[in-house]
Amino acid sequence: MMDFTTYKHTVTERFIRYAKIDTQSDPNSTTCPSTMKQKNLGKLLVEELKLMGIKDAELDEHGYVYATLPSNTSKEVPVICFCSHMDTSPDCSGENVNPMIHTKYDGKDIVLPNDKNQIIKFAEHPDLAAQIGNDIVTTDGTTLLGADNKSGIAEIMDAVNYLIQHPEVKHGAIRILFTPDEEIGRGTDKVNIEKLAAKYGYTMDGESLGHIENETFSADGVTITIHGIPTHPGFAKNKMEHSIKIAAEIINRIPKDKTPETTEKKQPFMHPVAINGGLEQVEIKFIIRAFDTPTLKALENELEEITKSVLSNYKKSSYEFKVSEQYRNMKDMLDTCYFVVDYALEAIGRTGVKPVLSSIRGGTDGSRLSFMGLPCPNIYAGEHAFHSKLEWVSVQDMEKATQTIVHLVAIWEEKSK
Repeated sequence: MMDFTTYKHTVTERFIRYAKIDTQSDPNSTTCPSTMKQKNLGKLLVEELKLMGIKDAELDEHGYVYATLPSNTSKEVPVICFCSHMDTSPDCSGENVNPMIHTKYDGKDIVLPNDKNQIIKFAEHPDLAAQIGNDIVTTDGTTLLGADNKSGIAEIMDAVNYLIQHPEVKHGAIRILFTPDEEIGRGTDKVNIEKLAAKYGYTMDGESLGHIENETFSADGVTITIHGIPTHPGFAKNKMEHSIKIAAEIINRIPKDKTPETTEKKQPFMHPVAINGGLEQVEIKFIIRAFDTPTLKALENELEEITKSVLSNYKKSSYEFKVSEQYRNMKDMLDTCYFVVDYALEAIGRTGVKPVLSSIRGGTDGSRLSFMGLPCPNIYAGEHAFHSKLEWVSVQDMEKATQTIVHLVAIWEEKSK
């Protein structure tokens, strides 16, 4: 067993350094990366990797960071990739992030100092119960924190630092991938899989201590465009067919038990995320989520039938219904190489933490990477209440995640010939 008692973890100082860099992505941008400021973090990561001795670390034109920790064993070990994303969510400000450490958490509500209306309540955050005595990193209450997913980045960087300092830990070649734009669904759009040249991968982008996720939603986007009949409102009787009102009827007819507000665990949903337009034309954007593709398609068919039913009362109006594939449940790919998940469960257990295999009501870069030929489950990074001003992460959880990576690469070496 590896001994981490004398190792001075760098994960927390790294995380705080990375969190202060504004890397919000922009869904309305057509560039890659969607915001050039994401490259500011990419450049810093390349510099730090090179200072550690990683000679091939690079930031490409699309904002992706690639690097390799070379093998130090004579065994033939599959090349393993560890991946996290650099961007933070557009849902909450990521500018001027001011991380704060609350040492030896006492189980009370955490009032964030620069906006005392922002309170991380013990009763509303059940994972805090396992954090008594630990050190909690939060924002000052004015921004998100960025633990989603800079905690994962910091954990990968700290693990690489440990492995370089401890060459007695034998491992195969390790590829490092940091991506932009994951939060807007484009995290793997420009990944060069051939250049990455890894056999298997792991994203460090999960929530609670000890969890590994081998299953995600399957996901599609739907855009419904309504073409109404505009007229002057003073002469509109029996003539006007109002696109906004038609759109409102469609949204209102979505079954109440098939929305995010009323579903949990493996229950699917359809969710309107944006509406734009006016009297003559309206565009409604939906995300559709289910754990299996047949259910996904059934929801899309149901949504189109709702649209047709509403439009049947507006004889002169028309609609367009466009479905775009986003990602699929990575379990379909991981079931063909179950050992990838088993090794991660074993690695978590070696850190003294009870491993928990679970599903995620969302997706990661690993969802799409798995279908690009890189089977890629998701390991916990310790992030909680992400996309909000109440976001928090535990120092001790980040350290355990770092240790999980180290144990995991050692297990891959042990299992190889």
